[in-house]
Amino acid sequence: MTFIPVSQIIPTSSSIGAPRRKNLPSWFKVRFRPGPHYQEIRHLMDTHHLHTICEEARCPNIWECWNNQTATFLILGDICTRRCHYCSVTTGRPSAVDQEEPQRVADAVKLLKLRHAVVTSVNRDDLPDGGAALFAETIQRIRQKNPTCTVEVLIPDFQGRRADVEVVMQAKPDILNHNIETVPRLFPSIRPQGKYGRSLDVLQWAKSMGGRTKSGLMTGLGESDEEILAVMRDLHEVECEILTIGQYLQPTLQHAPVSRYYTPEEFEEFKQEGIALGFQHVESGPLVRSSYHAEAQTHGPSFT
Repeated sequence: MTFIPVSQIIPTSSSIGAPRRKNLPSWFKVRFRPGPHYQEIRHLMDTHHLHTICEEARCPNIWECWNNQTATFLILGDICTRRCHYCSVTTGRPSAVDQEEPQRVADAVKLLKLRHAVVTSVNRDDLPDGGAALFAETIQRIRQKNPTCTVEVLIPDFQGRRADVEVVMQAKPDILNHNIETVPRLFPSIRPQGKYGRSLDVLQWAKSMGGRTKSGLMTGLGESDEEILAVMRDLHEVECEILTIGQYLQPTLQHAPVSRYYTPEEFEEFKQEGIALGFQHVESGPLVRSSYHAEAQTHGPSFT
């Protein structure tokens, strides 16, 4: 089995200007396992002109997820209207909405025989509904063509418009995910166009509409342990059921630096704290990202 540094996982354009990571802790190595499902998914994404956040964000778990027939589709283009200081997705003026994209995603899910599809997007603050209608259309098209496939959506905050969250929820995703990302003190420097309270509202609205909700948190941006625990309590207060916690890695020299690397033991402590709080499922580890083990999270409480 070949091991490679996490910084070399996906050689995309976002690698340009990436910081050297020679001093990464030893646990930041992943098994290189490009099996048949991985190769199939990569080929299909190219031929169907689709994007995945797995590639755009250089996710360290891409081999595992794709080989397990789970993929995270990136809809509404690959250019974001926001500039978050942790994210490697390109910022700029997006292109026009591709109304055929939902069908292409559904077709790809069918061809790949995916058991679980995750759909996310760039922020589209240029659109009146932030892209909510296209999220709903994508869920519906996947369901029509793949009735046994579970669907998870990772949505933006839609600038705090409850009506847009409702449009997505009316399509009945199996899981509604909205990442809190960081602690409230760091929002102005890390997520300057986001608002901590607004993100909590999105999760609370989705829950009140009958959804199963999920959120994710990064460590290593300058927060304290107590601030992490406070965010976990806030998420539980709005009845968020699933939580992911992972280590932030600086994608390029232009992004926020890593303040420190948390150990696997510290991530395990956060997991146990989350279980004690009452979360149904907690994924916590250095390489954990939003969609890690996403399929397992659709089947009810699991603490393994």
